[in-house]
Amino acid sequence: MSAEATPLSIHLADDAATALFGEDLLLALQIGDCVALYGDLGAGKSTLSRALIRALAGDPDLEVPSPTFTLVQSYDLKIPIAHFDLYRLSDESELDELGLEEALAEGICLIEWPSKAGRALPKNRIEIHLAFAPDGGRTLTIQAPEGRLSRLRRVIEIRRFLDGHGHKEAHRQHLTGDASNRAYEHVYPVDGSARLVLMDAPKRPNGPPIRDGKPYSQLVHLAEDVRPFVAIGQALRERGFAAPNVLAQDLDAGLLLLEDLGEDGVLDSEGRPIAERYRASAACLAAIHDKPFDREIVLPGGHRHRIPDFDRAAMKFEGELLLDWHLPWKRDGQLATVEERTRYLAIWDKLIDEISDADTSIVMRDFHSPNIIWREDRDGYDRVGLIDFQDAMIGPAAYDLVSLVQDARVTIERPLMDQLMADYLSLRAMGPDFDESRFLKSWAIMSAQRACKLNGLWVRLKDRDGKPGYMRHLPRTLWHLTVAFEHPVLAPLRNWCIEAGIELPESPA
Repeated sequence: MSAEATPLSIHLADDAATALFGEDLLLALQIGDCVALYGDLGAGKSTLSRALIRALAGDPDLEVPSPTFTLVQSYDLKIPIAHFDLYRLSDESELDELGLEEALAEGICLIEWPSKAGRALPKNRIEIHLAFAPDGGRTLTIQAPEGRLSRLRRVIEIRRFLDGHGHKEAHRQHLTGDASNRAYEHVYPVDGSARLVLMDAPKRPNGPPIRDGKPYSQLVHLAEDVRPFVAIGQALRERGFAAPNVLAQDLDAGLLLLEDLGEDGVLDSEGRPIAERYRASAACLAAIHDKPFDREIVLPGGHRHRIPDFDRAAMKFEGELLLDWHLPWKRDGQLATVEERTRYLAIWDKLIDEISDADTSIVMRDFHSPNIIWREDRDGYDRVGLIDFQDAMIGPAAYDLVSLVQDARVTIERPLMDQLMADYLSLRAMGPDFDESRFLKSWAIMSAQRACKLNGLWVRLKDRDGKPGYMRHLPRTLWHLTVAFEHPVLAPLRNWCIEAGIELPESPA
């Protein structure tokens, strides 16, 4: 094996505990992981493997035959998995014929009797040694390179967190992850009570200093731990909005056990917007923007969270993603010239001056389809469940309306976009001192700012982070820029983009 960290040691009381660990182990694995299971007959290798495969399939009754005679059994699941039993392997060279390398390129491999493979196994494998314990249970010793072992430590830490808050033996299932360091799980209590959501968000590691001695996350005011999520959720609930209750927490570890608001969203089965749900979301957003929010929120225990300002520096720095990532991608690596950069930033200084008197409110930042839960059985604003608001700021209220009607991940056709705008504006107009023309100007500027950020972000995710899937949103967010440019205040930025060779499509297709 490659260089290892200090091994982990775990005690499992019986077959049920071994199967539960198999489910937990799945949550730590990624495509390319090879898990080598060592142990005598009856030590639990097959019990662990079957539980892991059934958890991945989402079927506790799935037939998982032993591959003793076939040597390998493959499962075409959301992550492909190959289950090897090498007990009958006569020579390690046979692994090539069994397709180990191909299986690892596409998914996960579980290998029983790995000692039969000699030196043919990957050096970066995860080794799990199962041994009988004196009390009749089992002892697991896990060895792996540090990167993989850290993932295992985390799932074990989460299991201890659940055990310590009254959810021993609860089943866990991966729910989702995003482009940040957050991940979510569904938690199913063994007593049959309501399903819960676990938020796994370890403290964000600071990246390299980029400007003024600060990393990107601090420059644009991204939450660095779970405390802002707890604080903003508290403030939303106090004002009558549906943010999930926090049922248990370890703020230092970045673990929250949350009320499950449900699985329904604002899209239909084919991923298209459901107009009624988007319109209700626009009405909810108007109500949020009509409520005052204190800049400082005090949490139980005394922690104070101050909501940061969406300030000039953050707006410009996000907008520079277009310069630093999109433009070089469009030009086959050619960077913006000094003159282009100077003009671009000067244009943004003037645009930000234009919104100095904009209508301001709390800005949740990503008020769009992935973060809106539809609760059909509720009434009023309670029908709209809110999540992923930890990066909230105080800034132009128009920004969140942009994120809703110009959803970054799903196309909102122009008629529905216009309807949502009309709904929101009519509701806000009922309040005092609302200036529609001033709001629409700030909406156009915030639309352009968000589109410039996203059109650079998709390229950065592809080129720097190895996540090319986000590029499918690029045609849509370029079209959003086109829509923003309909307002005359954006004419200088529109002209700059045309001169720089940035495409301005007439539709999101």
